[in-house]
Amino acid sequence: MPKLDILHENNDYIVINKTAGLISEKSSYEAVTIESLVFNHLLKSKRNPYLGIIHRLDRVTSGVIILAKKKSILVAFNDLFSSRKVQKTYLAIVTTKPPKNKGNLVNFLVKNTKEKKADIVPSKSKNALSCMLSYQVIDKNDFGYLLEVKPKTGRFHQIRAQLANIGLPILGDQKYGSEQEYFPLSVCLHAWKLTYQIPGSKETQTFEAPLPKNDFWKFSSI
Repeated sequence: MPKLDILHENNDYIVINKTAGLISEKSSYEAVTIESLVFNHLLKSKRNPYLGIIHRLDRVTSGVIILAKKKSILVAFNDLFSSRKVQKTYLAIVTTKPPKNKGNLVNFLVKNTKEKKADIVPSKSKNALSCMLSYQVIDKNDFGYLLEVKPKTGRFHQIRAQLANIGLPILGDQKYGSEQEYFPLSVCLHAWKLTYQIPGSKETQTFEAPLPKNDFWKFSSI
C-alpha cells in the first residue's frame, strides 16, 4: 500500500502530494487511488467522513492535489476554480531545448476519446476548446530542460499536448512522442504549486509539493 504524503490538513480540507501512477478518484477497476487512501486516513478519526474531489491530476502526473472534508468547502473551491482564482504551477522536464526561454502557447484542443489523448487542431470547431499556458526554462541537468508551466485554462492533457505540439514532449510521455524512458505509469510532469485567493480576503494561500525523489529531478535551483 503506497504511503500517503500529506502536505497539510485542517478541518476543511486535506492537501496531498500525489504519487505518479495513481489515479485521483475511486474506481471499481483500481484497488488503490488517492481518494481511497485519503478516505482510509480520515476513517481513523471519523466514522463516516465526507470527502469531495475538488480537482484531479492525470495518473502519470505527481504533485499537489486538494480534497474537501466538507460539502461547503467543495462548493467554495469549485467556485474558486471556475472563476480562475486558483493558479497551478507545474514543472516539466523536456529533452529538447525550447526555441525560446519563455513563451505563451494558445491553441485549440479536441479530446480524442478513442486514443485517450488530446489533439491540437488548427482552428476552432464544434468540439474544440481553447487552451492557454505560459512556460519558462528555469534550469537544466543531464536529462533535459526544466520548464515552469502555468496553465491559464484547465483542459484535458493540455500541458502534455501543447508542449508536444511545439516539439517538446514531456520526458517519458510516449503517448505524446517522447522517446526517453522514465518510470512506469509516470511522466516528468509535476504539479509543483497551487495558489488560491482566500475567499473574502486579498491574501493568498500556496501549497508546494516536493519534487519526486529520483535523479531526473535533481536540479541545482530547486
